[in-house]
Amino acid sequence: MSADDVPALHLSPLPKAWFIDVDGVIVRHNGHLGPEGDSLLPGVREFWARIPDDDTIIVVSARKEHERAATLAALERWGLRHSAALFGLPPGERVLINDTKPSGLITAHAVAVPRDAGLGGVSFTIDPTL
Repeated sequence: MSADDVPALHLSPLPKAWFIDVDGVIVRHNGHLGPEGDSLLPGVREFWARIPDDDTIIVVSARKEHERAATLAALERWGLRHSAALFGLPPGERVLINDTKPSGLITAHAVAVPRDAGLGGVSFTIDPTL
């Protein structure tokens, strides 16, 4: 899959919860283990800036708990707000399960981006008619 194959999200104007992985999505995968440290991936700042202020952003990571403070400090330096952070997660799949609203609004979306491609290829629109 290339960054061009990532589907666009068509979202309602309701406040949302965003679950965004750290390594390979926000920063170069395992960059924190190298001499240069974490480096922000392309399109991340721009993507973050489009997330409405009343949305909740939860960053998730398999990084160990002792890496939390340094990782969150880097996000803050880059101006990437978050509401919560989950560290020490298993390295396998992340599964999101939610109900569909009676109106038919689909309330669970998943986007898998190619590792280290950043978020420049991920687009979303807020549709006030949903």
